[in-house]
Amino acid sequence: GMIVPGLIYAAFNAGSPTISGWGVPVATDIAFALGAVAIFGRRLPVGLRIFLAAFAIADDLGAVVIIAIFYTKEIVWSYLIISLFLIFGLAVANFLWIRQTLIYAILGLAVWFFILGSGVHPTIAGVIVSLFVPARGRYDTDNFLQNVKKITEKFECEEQSCGYSILLNQEHMYAVQALELACRDVETPLQRLMHALHPWVALLILPFFALGNTGLTFHNIVFSELVSNPVIIGIIFGLVFGKPIGVMLFSYLSVKTGIASLPQEVRWSHIFGGAMLGGIGFTMSLFLADLSFSEPQILNYARIAILTGSILSAAIGMSYLGFISISAPDRE
Repeated sequence: GMIVPGLIYAAFNAGSPTISGWGVPVATDIAFALGAVAIFGRRLPVGLRIFLAAFAIADDLGAVVIIAIFYTKEIVWSYLIISLFLIFGLAVANFLWIRQTLIYAILGLAVWFFILGSGVHPTIAGVIVSLFVPARGRYDTDNFLQNVKKITEKFECEEQSCGYSILLNQEHMYAVQALELACRDVETPLQRLMHALHPWVALLILPFFALGNTGLTFHNIVFSELVSNPVIIGIIFGLVFGKPIGVMLFSYLSVKTGIASLPQEVRWSHIFGGAMLGGIGFTMSLFLADLSFSEPQILNYARIAILTGSILSAAIGMSYLGFISISAPDRE
């Protein structure tokens, strides 16, 4: 799903300075793609959403790696070496079973700062840090359940009401505090960071990012070139045709070779519809376009192509999924 769109763009822009934009059509906007599937509710299998989320996340991670490798101009090695030591510190903290979220947050911010200073694009910092933030809590769910049962037994009152306020019962106060601590210990640091950051990312950062990077201006644009410009054609064809071809081809090969299997209740028709929605590039594609093109006119052409390709992919994908889901019963 990343190789084919990049190759299609490169085919239209070979030998031109605009070949630098080959990374623009490789990414998928997770939020828009999953939002499009969510509209159909239970008429589409849950496995399709999982499949779409998985390959969209893989696409975005791949795009971040592309940014770090191909769009880094100059490296300050001293900062990069310091960031590597900090990453090693994250690995040691994880190995020592340290579960204080604040430690990982501080080290993560430090990694971001020094990677930014090194000249490597800081988006790679988020990917690296996430690999070392623990995805396991202090103890497993079985121990948590046993612990909770012991704590809740303290709330069993004999022959009288427990009262309306725990302030009147010291034992109940201790039990509530113990329950809160147990819930915190079974949660992973990765979960806590995600829960803390999600409202800021979803409600503030992403909307500002999308609005700031869309920035279309139509002056100095030759409208007759919109149907012949290789940047526009390469991006639109990469998103609308490259994505579904790439996703379908590699999914088919994975299933046939036994590497993977289709999710439960998911047919190839579902995979094709999901692959079409993979052509919704938008946020990450706009970001890559900003890194790829310095000339304002070419950048505007790229933005127009990204919006056009994303809208076409969404329209075709949703229409197709709507058609195949008409006869599908609601899933419980």
